[in-house]
Amino acid sequence: MREAHTVEQVRAAEDEVLARVPDGALMQRAAGGLATAIADFLGRTYGARVLLLVGAGNNGGDALYAGATLARRGAQVEAVLLGGDRTHAAGLAAYRSAGGRVVEGARVRPVDVVVDGIVGIGGSPGLRAEAMAVLDRVSAPVVAVDVPSGVDVDTGETPEAHVVADLTVTFGTHKPCHLVDPAAQACGVVHLVDIGLDLPRADVVALQAPEVRALLPRPAPDAHKYTRGVVGLRVGSRSYPGAAVLSALGASCGLVGMVRYVGSATAEVIAAVPEAVGAGRVQAWVVGSGGDEEAAGALADAFADEVPVLLDADALRHLDAPPPVPALLTPHAGELAGMLGVAREEVEAAPLRHARIAADRFAAAVLLKGRRTLVAEPGGRVYVNTTGTPWLATAGAGDVLGGLCGALMAAGLEPVLAGAVGSWIAGAAASEIAADGPLTASQLAAAIPVAVRRLVAAADAPGGVR
Repeated sequence: MREAHTVEQVRAAEDEVLARVPDGALMQRAAGGLATAIADFLGRTYGARVLLLVGAGNNGGDALYAGATLARRGAQVEAVLLGGDRTHAAGLAAYRSAGGRVVEGARVRPVDVVVDGIVGIGGSPGLRAEAMAVLDRVSAPVVAVDVPSGVDVDTGETPEAHVVADLTVTFGTHKPCHLVDPAAQACGVVHLVDIGLDLPRADVVALQAPEVRALLPRPAPDAHKYTRGVVGLRVGSRSYPGAAVLSALGASCGLVGMVRYVGSATAEVIAAVPEAVGAGRVQAWVVGSGGDEEAAGALADAFADEVPVLLDADALRHLDAPPPVPALLTPHAGELAGMLGVAREEVEAAPLRHARIAADRFAAAVLLKGRRTLVAEPGGRVYVNTTGTPWLATAGAGDVLGGLCGALMAAGLEPVLAGAVGSWIAGAAASEIAADGPLTASQLAAAIPVAVRRLVAAADAPGGVR
């Protein structure tokens, strides 16, 4: 599991380490990992041209010590000191002693890589004009030290000017900005350097294959179709029968024992999913996808069953208070904006903040779809999904996801975990069949059982999931 800790948590862990190691040891660990990562990124050290943009404090100190290491290995290293008299003194002395040069921002030369050591995790969002001016003069890949300067570390927001990195080398742990958009898009590839921090439980996490496999519902030796869970679908409408078909395809992924369908698209659903049956007892309902004018009644009927409910699309328009049962709400940014009474642009600029607001307001798990889908539980953890491909942004994919997550709820997962596991599986399935090319929602549904089998088989193989 990738855990993303807040600035406060990281600072507390660093203070604990600093109390028991020699002065400067923690920075040397970070700088050593940074220098190695830069060398690996370049593919060489000797003769490489490196430009350090050095801000005040420890972030600039990390860059200077790493620059000193690279200079000793034969790199041509220059530094622009943007921190003035707050430049890390010991780091600057080590850098100069290793042969590193200090230059003015207006005199920078063409380089192979720019090292962004301007602002660390303690900085406020945004960059000063002086720093942006230097960045604008150089056309080269950027390696960020800890975080891209200018992003909001704890929220993943980018309200001001900021660095866009090709590689971010972070220390001790991930931070929310490494996982959560829009800041995650500014990080490029994120490389984690272990510096020996003892960290508490994080509230922003990204599941990896081992955790997903551990959470997957698997049939007991004596299982039958009812004990494995029954998911009910009250989706689609006379106007949108395709949404019902796609939801049924997502639900019939093999992770539950039975799929029931109740609605006006029965003929279409049975034609596509002949194993689906009609009304009866279920362990979870999926409501709203393509529901149109039928969504309000379908939602009321689902709530009356007093089992967990997944609300998607049109069902969300009829929710103005916390649901009376455990629930998973699955809006995209526009739908969440309508639920919260804000502009869509506000949600897209601050998805973590708005997902948490919605989870608390509606006392339900909220799955906010996006490049980095977020699944927030009220007052608790937020799961960030890092699987998937841009090709997954296609009509009907949300219907398939709703059916899949509903099946996971019926199989026994609590709503927040059903959302986290379901979004991971859907993203993994999409990447397997269409990492670099188009796909349709129907193809996504067909790929889900294959992705699950591959996940389980890889875990059972010698060495397990990597």
